[in-house]
Amino acid sequence: MTSLKKLLLGEQGLVVIFAVAFAIVALTVPNFLTERNMLGLLQSVVTIGIVACTMMFCLASRDFDLSVGSTVAFSGMVAVMASNASGSIIIGLLAALVCGGAVGLVNGVVIARFRINALITTLATMQIVRGLALIASDGRAVGINDPGFYQLALSKFLGIPTPIWVMALFFLVFGFVLNRTVFGKNTLAIGGNPEASRLAGVNVLNMRIWIFALQGLVCAVAGVLLASRITSGQPNAATGLELSVISACVLGGVSLAGGRAAMTGVIVGVLIMGIAENVMNLLNIQAFYQYVVRGLILLLAVLLDNLRSAAAGRRS
Repeated sequence: MTSLKKLLLGEQGLVVIFAVAFAIVALTVPNFLTERNMLGLLQSVVTIGIVACTMMFCLASRDFDLSVGSTVAFSGMVAVMASNASGSIIIGLLAALVCGGAVGLVNGVVIARFRINALITTLATMQIVRGLALIASDGRAVGINDPGFYQLALSKFLGIPTPIWVMALFFLVFGFVLNRTVFGKNTLAIGGNPEASRLAGVNVLNMRIWIFALQGLVCAVAGVLLASRITSGQPNAATGLELSVISACVLGGVSLAGGRAAMTGVIVGVLIMGIAENVMNLLNIQAFYQYVVRGLILLLAVLLDNLRSAAAGRRS
């Protein structure tokens, strides 16, 4: 029993459990292992996967961001509208990055400088940004004028859609940042003990601002790819994304108490979220049940986080 518990709570244990679960699903669910379904599954988790890369840093530093879904939708809207108005896809992309980064920067400044709780701040910006998207579009989807915009999501490299390559690149880059850079080490240090980090010379306030600004930029990238995939700017896109992203991160071993994160775990968490939805679609289970499954996954993620924290406390 003790060895099983260690396997469940350990970082490598999650990968082993995922591999076993993946094998069971592959053997029992028809058409799961087909190339078309695998590419479709990876396409479906691109938005969650990209945003999870920086949500990992937010959670690891004892913060979180509930505005990511609204920022993704707003950035996609801005990209489409700016591209249509200027006739340039590049200008649309830059406008989206500026707006996404600005939302993240505002979150970071309000939370770090004005010491307002991250829950309240990002809950407020979630409503404000979603409202701005609805106001700008008059509550309707905005069509894409330039067919070249579609190629951001439709283009392929070596037979694999470009958004999947972008997600893989983000996994590699942010995994390197977390494990091999001062920025990553300081993020974990802040999450472990903010006061000790400050005394050690870490600029905690600026670090938190940078993390949220980075979160906004990454949401903008995800928003552009999502708008390209659904062929329009949708003000109601990515609703509930924040809960799926947080679930994936926590399920992957990122601690809600801060100070602990691993990119391999986040990748597994993202894939678990995608596989759960994909299997239900293959089995023709009604979409209503997917809300129940997402809620159960979130509860499981929090339970595992509590067990990991308790185990870490006993070891220390």
